[in-house]
Amino acid sequence: PFQSAMSVWWLWEQVDARSALIFIVVLLLVSDYLKHRDGKNFPPSTIWVPFVGDLFKMASDQPHLYLAKVKTYGDIYSLRLGGSKLVIVNGYKMAKEALLTQGYALTGRPNPAAYDRIYKMPGLTLSNGYTWKEHKRFTLSTLRNFGVGKKSLESIIMEEAKFFVEAFEEERGQPFDPHYLINNAVSNIICSIVLGHRFEYSDSHYRDIQHLMNRGVFLEGSWWAWVYSAFPRIMRYLPGRHNELFSVYGKVLDFLRDEIRNHKKDLDPASLHDYIDTYLLEIEKVNDPAAAFTEEALCSNTLDLFMAGSETTSTTLRWALLFMVLNPQIQEKVQAEIDSVLSQTHLPSMEDKINLPHTEAVIHEIQRMGDIVPLNLFKMTVEDMTIGGYVIPKVMS
Repeated sequence: PFQSAMSVWWLWEQVDARSALIFIVVLLLVSDYLKHRDGKNFPPSTIWVPFVGDLFKMASDQPHLYLAKVKTYGDIYSLRLGGSKLVIVNGYKMAKEALLTQGYALTGRPNPAAYDRIYKMPGLTLSNGYTWKEHKRFTLSTLRNFGVGKKSLESIIMEEAKFFVEAFEEERGQPFDPHYLINNAVSNIICSIVLGHRFEYSDSHYRDIQHLMNRGVFLEGSWWAWVYSAFPRIMRYLPGRHNELFSVYGKVLDFLRDEIRNHKKDLDPASLHDYIDTYLLEIEKVNDPAAAFTEEALCSNTLDLFMAGSETTSTTLRWALLFMVLNPQIQEKVQAEIDSVLSQTHLPSMEDKINLPHTEAVIHEIQRMGDIVPLNLFKMTVEDMTIGGYVIPKVMS
């Protein structure tokens, strides 16, 4: 053994620095390839760059455009982001197979490093297993109790619509940006259910929160968030817009924590006014650590509800406004149908839907054309699955 060690040492001394560097680089490249090469029958992948994969091929603010480009590989293919691989599923047939036919296999949710840093505890969109089932059950039940899916919610929407129209009229026909008026109107519907109150359109503090949420959504879908999730240990110490992402959501979560603290002060178990009240009571009632009913989980859930219910609807309405402006002839037809069915004093309700087929068709076309969610939320396999003839192993996003 001593002679062997001496022989290795002698050989090492004969190697110059350049050769040693080449050897190390080649060793790392081979190691990276062996570690990340595709398994048998794994979905086809792009030609990725060692160590970083496909990260630097994506547009900095529109990574979904790159995903659309590589659809030439078919309706199912894989990408590599740093040390992780993703499987992308496109097309009606493949999506139905993955989400419906084999839906159970995709009930897991990955927790990217960026979200892990934003949330102290995962919310509805990131929790898994029993915790997710319990929170989903509680949330659906509570939202129904406060009017979601019922006629009682319609009256809240109608009341907010009146405030919204009044805010538009206050502009007196002058040019203005309707972005945050729309955001405020839509989020007030969520606020009435989750927080138990609405915010005036003139509330500057809540307007700041809306700006932060809007900025957070933009940064969340940016290239910087992808890079951080791929290399969290390195990116944590580097400058970049990923740091703004964490700062923005930190302020939004602080706002929600203040709301939760105010609810705790006034909590009356005999008179629950909203989702937060009901959740706080659930924390006191449920003695089940596995269900993870905690104040931080409540904070995460509340943010998830805002993002899912507010951002999506307000963005769709902004697309609707744009399409109506660009297509005045369609706008006139919609207005004519509404005028023929409704009186000037009657606000539209779901009962009027059957009499407004053209308006409904236009709404559906706006949703199709707007495409506000080009990428669905990531899911994770909880067991091996086969789709389109390809094998996707367990714990794969």
